[in-house]
Amino acid sequence: QVQLVESGGGLVQPGGSLRLSCLASGTISSSNTMAWYRQAPGKERELVATIGRTGITRYSDSVKGRFAISRDNTKNTLYLDMNSLKPEDTAVYYCWARPTYWGQGTQVTVSS
Repeated sequence: QVQLVESGGGLVQPGGSLRLSCLASGTISSSNTMAWYRQAPGKERELVATIGRTGITRYSDSVKGRFAISRDNTKNTLYLDMNSLKPEDTAVYYCWARPTYWGQGTQVTVSS
């Protein structure tokens, strides 16, 4: 059984930074594609960033150049470094692993 546990969310001012972490337990292979999604109030869940088994990363246009996804397979941990945060980045951020594993989410609020 696979469990994904996110951490690192919180309240940050516009222009600030946060690092989200997702600890994977169970049989998550280092070759599993993993991703970060987010869901803002009243909106659908959207894909933020993905990282494939070869380390190739992809980002949504809204976060490109500001966010960075990475993984440390020795620690079974996925990261999302978020910089130059904007109020529109406010959402619950979810960790995902292929095929359909989800974490419980961590709240990120960007506000002055």
